[in-house]
Amino acid sequence: MSNTPGKSSKVLSIVLALALVAAVAFGVITNQQKADLEKKVADLGVQVSTLEGELATAKSAAEEAAAAAEEAKAAAEQAALLARGASPDWAQYDALIAEIKSTTDFVHREALMHQAEEILMGTAALVPIYYYNDIYMVKPEVQGLYVNNFGTKFFDKVTKGEETTLKLQLSSEPDKLDPALNSSVDGAILAAASFGGLYTYDENGELAPNFATGHELSEDGLTYVFTMREGLKWSNGDPLTAKDFEYSWKRAVAAETAADYSYMFDSIKGFPDALDVSASEDGTTFTVNLNAPVAYFLDLAAFPTFFAVHEPTVENAEGYKNEAGEVISPGAWALEAGFVSSGPFTLAEWVHNESMVYVKNPNYWDAENVPMERLELMLSADDVAIFSAYQAGDLDFIDAVPPDQIKSQIDSPEFHKVGQLGTYYGLFNVKSKLFDGMTVEQAAAFRKAITVLIDRDYIVETVAQTGQKTANSFIPADMLDGHGGVFKQDDADYTYPVEEGYFSLTPSVEDAVAYLKEAGLEVGDDNMLVNPITITYIYNTNAAHASIAELIQQDLAQVGIELKLESMEWNVFLNERKEGNFDFARNGWIADFNDPINMLEMWTTDSGNNDAQFGR
Repeated sequence: MSNTPGKSSKVLSIVLALALVAAVAFGVITNQQKADLEKKVADLGVQVSTLEGELATAKSAAEEAAAAAEEAKAAAEQAALLARGASPDWAQYDALIAEIKSTTDFVHREALMHQAEEILMGTAALVPIYYYNDIYMVKPEVQGLYVNNFGTKFFDKVTKGEETTLKLQLSSEPDKLDPALNSSVDGAILAAASFGGLYTYDENGELAPNFATGHELSEDGLTYVFTMREGLKWSNGDPLTAKDFEYSWKRAVAAETAADYSYMFDSIKGFPDALDVSASEDGTTFTVNLNAPVAYFLDLAAFPTFFAVHEPTVENAEGYKNEAGEVISPGAWALEAGFVSSGPFTLAEWVHNESMVYVKNPNYWDAENVPMERLELMLSADDVAIFSAYQAGDLDFIDAVPPDQIKSQIDSPEFHKVGQLGTYYGLFNVKSKLFDGMTVEQAAAFRKAITVLIDRDYIVETVAQTGQKTANSFIPADMLDGHGGVFKQDDADYTYPVEEGYFSLTPSVEDAVAYLKEAGLEVGDDNMLVNPITITYIYNTNAAHASIAELIQQDLAQVGIELKLESMEWNVFLNERKEGNFDFARNGWIADFNDPINMLEMWTTDSGNNDAQFGR
């Protein structure tokens, strides 16, 4: 309990006055002495009052100083958050992925993968829309085409009656044909047509030996020894041996190659500078030593980045090195037709942005079982032109169907829908200037607002149209967990935050507004931003991508966010996204093998596929 200033001095004066009156009455002091003492008491009261006033002032000043200090502390903390920027600290995620790849306890490994996806989805930099299925159209006379769960289509067993030329469309101008540098599905299809790995996938989607006849695995699961097929040749007749795989794998992890997928070799001892892979002296066996057992290693041996390339062709290509001997264009050797390859076909003609022609490779080890003599490819992103060419009989196979034709074609025997492990999603660049002035938490809240505005069901119903599952996680619904179960499900060990995912699949303006406010943005009573925001969304030229972009644009407009749409050619788009020259971009990832780590390791700081720019 506190007193008001001056109260104690008044009480003291009254007490002293009464004491003086009593002293005079009893003859203890004279009246003159009383008067002198009263004057002293009065002076003392003034002094006490003055001191109390000064104490009160000092106390008030101290309280104000303490409040100011608290405000300064809060301001300093906010300034520190802003100085940190809107990009999340990614060290924990990187460490978690490393732990996942080294543990041999598969139950613990699954738990760690859930933890990693929680971190990833907590940033809201990835905006899942739906899980892929794969659709294409092919003429009934074309038989023997097969597709794996990872989007790769194989044409080496295709027949077409008595004809030996197959006319097809996969995409527009391919980005890269060097297997080590490719990171697109169409590029993987072309790589499978013209190169090969130790293993491949057969017509049933099962792993099968390719350039190797088989392998032996040590009891501890750490050493693979592949036995090479006898008589392998490059398309120019040069012998193809285990030494070509040793060169190619070491090249793929070299810093000068700058391969997007180099991180996929990090389970091998010595990665990246002293990769522990070796060919026998006679080139008949290839040995690989791992840091820890990798259940999906044979899947890697069938993946394009692990394919062999012809060393003289690579090293002697014009523009590969500068005068100082430094590699300046690692893929220079595969920029035009005519390069040496090893698969069922070789690239004979390439009219950029128009067409490609692959011809049968007589030196392929299984050439006698390759029916087609020519693959003629139309390079285009114009779905209407592609479909018209197919309808006119100018194409036998098309890998794209215009959205407005799907309903009319879906029941046709020429229309095919197959399962595929992958996710169609939007991607934010966490380093974008869009997030300047925001904390990590505010930037994530802003992105979450966009996530919950999107009507995924409507996108699937009106654009995708082939029963795709709407997505609220990055790892697709049917992916396995690495030890016999399905990853994306609630069980005794893990429960998803919402609907077996990370956000509700029901769009909500109310939730979006709450997130916008959490992001520090002012929202009016009409649920519109007081200060509208413009975001640029980039996508590769394609009717379906354009339609989805327009629907997202409409969804975001509900709260005053303007989505500016920018279409680009495929190869330009890939490079712009990879370089981080975007705010928000269309993206899609089809798994390279059936394990969640494939969907998670791509987001580590140094990954060549980390287009979100995490940790950079």
